[in-house]
Amino acid sequence: MSKLTKKFGAGLAGIGSAVPDRVVTNADWAKLVDTSDEWIRTRTGIEERRFCDEHTSASDLAYIAAQKALAQAKVLPAEIDLILVATSTPDYPVFPSTAALLQERLGCVKAGGFDLSAACSGFSYGFYTAVQFIENGEYENVLLVCVDTLSKNMDLTDRNVCVLFGDGAGAMVLKRTDAANRHLASILGLRGSGAGELIVKNGGSRAPLTEKNFADKDKYIYMNGKAVFKFAVQIMGEVTEQVLRKAGLQPEDIDIFVPHQANIRIIDAAMKYLKLPAEKVLVNIQKYGNTSSASIPLALDEAYQAGKLKKGMLVAACGFGAGLTWAANLFKWGI
Repeated sequence: MSKLTKKFGAGLAGIGSAVPDRVVTNADWAKLVDTSDEWIRTRTGIEERRFCDEHTSASDLAYIAAQKALAQAKVLPAEIDLILVATSTPDYPVFPSTAALLQERLGCVKAGGFDLSAACSGFSYGFYTAVQFIENGEYENVLLVCVDTLSKNMDLTDRNVCVLFGDGAGAMVLKRTDAANRHLASILGLRGSGAGELIVKNGGSRAPLTEKNFADKDKYIYMNGKAVFKFAVQIMGEVTEQVLRKAGLQPEDIDIFVPHQANIRIIDAAMKYLKLPAEKVLVNIQKYGNTSSASIPLALDEAYQAGKLKKGMLVAACGFGAGLTWAANLFKWGI
């Protein structure tokens, strides 16, 4: 039993996801940079990923995923009180928000909305933020959409980055509920001293894009792979253990563990730390690569469609990303 009490419960009512049609394999990358299928698979677990075409934006993927989640939840767009979009790749660099574009396109006429930037921790941060609005009694129906199109922000000649990422979106409808299948606990973390380890340096107010620097590679993703790997291996198991402790539970109580899909060796380290068998862990990195904020809801939706998730199962989700950020969520599966 959870030690926590809240004014209201927030539970999952619907889920959906979307990925682009274009598949980019490791063999495709081997034709462009100094790499190979074996090199990528053994170091990351990735075999292929999906890339958007030049006409597809973050809001396009978000719209498809959101429609699926709304349909499954049997919630009309006009019944949504709030739209929260977790993304690092909005359609427009300053404004309007992706949430605004989505609100108009979906027809969520009474919804407020905003974007949240927590990089690959976007789902974990967004989920906790969304349920707070329900648990405190402010709203009844919240649409959470996690979407990133990092293929548009990569240096395609940098093999340390370009082979890792893919594009995708995942969406959830969260509702006020009295049922036992609800959010139990979450934890958020931030280590700003590591901000420079995973960063896009140019394009913001610190270093706006100009004619002089437009050709610089600092407009693309930079990652200190060794530092981020070391951080992730240390934090994933620890924060999951902390969120379980917050809810008065133990690792053996977990039915399904869904880690951020960044690197199979990081996932393996978290499994070992928590002493979880492989059958309890969702892994789809081989098909989609690192889809940033979308990776956890994409894995959950795929597992649900495959019949691996049943109502009442205890789900532990954990993400980490630029910032450096990390977060974990614990909830009972509600659909």
